[in-house]
Amino acid sequence: MANQLQVLLSNDAPAKHWADNTLISTHARGFTIHANFQQSEQLTVIQSCARKIQSFGVNSVQLTGQWTIEQQWAFYQGFVTAKQQQSVTWLTENSAELDQLKTVFDWSKNLINQPPNQIYPQSLAQNVTDFISNLAPDLVTSELLVGEQLLENQWIGTHTVGRASINPPCILVLDYNPSGNAQAEIDYALVGKGITFDSGGYSLKSSEGMLTMKCDMGGAATVAGALALAILKGSQKRIKLILCCAENLVAGNAFKLGDIIEYKNGTKVEIVNTDAEGRLVLADGLIMATELGAKQIIDAATLTGAASVALGREYNALFALDSLLLNNALNSAKQNNEGAWPLPLEKYHQDKCPSPYADTANSSTVKGGGAGGASNAAGFLSRFVNETGTGWLHIDLAAAFNQSDTQLFAAGATGVGIRSIAGLLV
Repeated sequence: MANQLQVLLSNDAPAKHWADNTLISTHARGFTIHANFQQSEQLTVIQSCARKIQSFGVNSVQLTGQWTIEQQWAFYQGFVTAKQQQSVTWLTENSAELDQLKTVFDWSKNLINQPPNQIYPQSLAQNVTDFISNLAPDLVTSELLVGEQLLENQWIGTHTVGRASINPPCILVLDYNPSGNAQAEIDYALVGKGITFDSGGYSLKSSEGMLTMKCDMGGAATVAGALALAILKGSQKRIKLILCCAENLVAGNAFKLGDIIEYKNGTKVEIVNTDAEGRLVLADGLIMATELGAKQIIDAATLTGAASVALGREYNALFALDSLLLNNALNSAKQNNEGAWPLPLEKYHQDKCPSPYADTANSSTVKGGGAGGASNAAGFLSRFVNETGTGWLHIDLAAAFNQSDTQLFAAGATGVGIRSIAGLLV
């Protein structure tokens, strides 16, 4: 398009009048990215260059020359901002696959980036239901349990966390069943943490810590995005999506430190930190997925700061007692060029949050969850799947959101994890 700047990808070094290490040079119609690096480094270079080009105030570009699908997608990931004012004209070849990615990522990231006065438990559930149902209207059914219905069905964790909000907690159960057979086996259950705002409850966060807590439903948006992408790619597997949605606020009826709650599977949990609420709602989803008989269960959540401390903001943390599923997840992440790395999880991690009054506490009483906080949280969750943890994968989404611009992403949601999970579903 005549009004778009062109971005050319080149493996050649820049002209002599540019410095040897120049990554971006200019030409009459726009920019050249000099990606004369090893293949393993190219995508990172391209994405960081896209971030720089957009920071110049450029919002519309046309890609020219020779680009692979992954190179074009890396550019888009770096170029687009939370306001989604940017446009990229792909190369014609393979544009349909890129459009699929753009459709899903733009929706999922926008869901995370929206303010908490617009995205609350039921609106989150409705957004997800509308988007996914529209992709396969004849193959998707859904059920929503709201407020006191959660108690009636013994989903105590989600109700406990969300009962202090004027916006009632809810659990969305969405069924993608391409076979049309109501008795078909469930190949995957996807469980997402949908905390649409997290004040920390009575373990109150600081203003700085609370500012980004609209992103605490990133797990729900990520697994929903993964299902959407799998549907667009033609998945023939039956997949249940379970989103446990609540606002963690302070009021006279809020849950308190020292409370003990008993889950549907009989596990009694002492509350020692109301800011460790994500695992409380996920426990409901894991019990439900196990009851449904799903062959594989994947949960995703912006669960612990400890995962970010361990891995930074470029990798999601993976936890599993099932080594085959863990390796499959790592391979999917590698194939889809998303950062993922395993952190330790053993059966003994179930006992890292002891309570003298209940089967377990919901956290350690040490500030920040103590040493190994991400593994301890995963150990807590492992109490709510089958005894051996077979077929269960937990993803702590350390790379899902950034408060400010980074070298690779504009501020806000990144979508990292969507492609890795979708790769397991197709």
